Amino acid sequence: MIELEARLEELRSLGLDQSVRLVSGPQGPHVLLDGRPVLLLCSSNYLGLADHPRVREAAAEAAMRWGVGAGGSRLVCGTMTIHRRLEERLAQFMGRESALLFGSGYLAGAGTVAALARPGDVVFCDELSHPSLIDGGRLSGAEVFVYDHCDVEHLAWGLTEAEGRGALIVTDSVFSVDGQVAPLAEIVELGQRSGVRLLVDEAHAVGVLGPEGRGALAEAGLADQVDVIIGSMGNALGSYGAFAACEKTMARHLMTAAHTFGLSAAPAPPAVAAALAALDLVAPRRLARLTENAAALRRELELQGFDVGDSQTQIVAPAITEAALAKRICEAAVRQGVFAGAVGPSTVPATDPRLRLTVMATHRPPELRAAARTLGQAARAAGISQRLPPPLVGPANAGRAGGRSERATAPFDFEAPEAPEPARRAA
Repeated sequence: MIELEARLEELRSLGLDQSVRLVSGPQGPHVLLDGRPVLLLCSSNYLGLADHPRVREAAAEAAMRWGVGAGGSRLVCGTMTIHRRLEERLAQFMGRESALLFGSGYLAGAGTVAALARPGDVVFCDELSHPSLIDGGRLSGAEVFVYDHCDVEHLAWGLTEAEGRGALIVTDSVFSVDGQVAPLAEIVELGQRSGVRLLVDEAHAVGVLGPEGRGALAEAGLADQVDVIIGSMGNALGSYGAFAACEKTMARHLMTAAHTFGLSAAPAPPAVAAALAALDLVAPRRLARLTENAAALRRELELQGFDVGDSQTQIVAPAITEAALAKRICEAAVRQGVFAGAVGPSTVPATDPRLRLTVMATHRPPELRAAARTLGQAARAAGISQRLPPPLVGPANAGRAGGRSERATAPFDFEAPEAPEPARRAA
């Protein structure tokens, strides 16, 4: 108990202790937060389908026909026809032979990685990939090699060091913390050259990127070049649950080897029906609106002095120098009617905290620009000092085993007004 209290105090000192806010009503561009209307900028309901009438109706009808629960594991209770119908639809949508439903994105990631690796193997994972992928590697008993973010050279170095051992490369396609798209072509080429299995988590790309929203791999023409694709029904599809898209033999293997599938209850029928309905609503016009909205927010944030990094997606993550200050900016913004998120050392390296803003297709560009101005005002109220970007120091990832490349531009420093000069980020 003493250790737990010490940990909580450490989180409080970093501004990372989380209080639960009460949201009234469905996920949409605007919600009531603790009884006050706010613009929602931290939801993964990217296409605005979570409260779409057709999606709601499909869930309600499924509850009346199938009930609200699946009764347990499909290996014990059998597979409902509605689960099979969604798996067939997802396999077709993703261009793979099969798809297997999981209860959540975390269960899909952790269970699939744990089923593909074994003791003595090495799991190579990008440092900003979803924690479920890293946790899956640890559950498997394999060694986990975390390579520098989007750094194919570091990954190649690790593969050379592990030559002769079984290996699996896992990565997000769109990283949830910064919105950057992984260098998928280089990773696929490297994996194929090394004879290594590949798993790509498309949770934040399915329904958003690529032809008809089929994901970043499809956009790059690589959808059939990886062993397993993880996708989410709880983000752009507005429902809940996740899936693994793969070949039939792999799907049969995952059914028994992925404990998070066999030892968990199947997704609830209303969520499954909602995802089916949402797939029919993934349309080019929604994707175009989402892209336009993200660009509008990004441009205005840059005008406010924020460094928005390399993202070209619906996730916009301005860099902030301190996690506590990022949280302070969010608290000030919510008082002005903008509900934004922040990520810190529990999610990203301690030297790289940031705001995390997510856009919906159902937002309007003027309100997004106004939200960016509100965030700029909140930042200046916290104390803002602008400085020119420092030059890059040394070659990227010097000392391959543990180096980290610097960002091309530096964020503004948010600091107490009385500080004599801005503190520099750790190199």
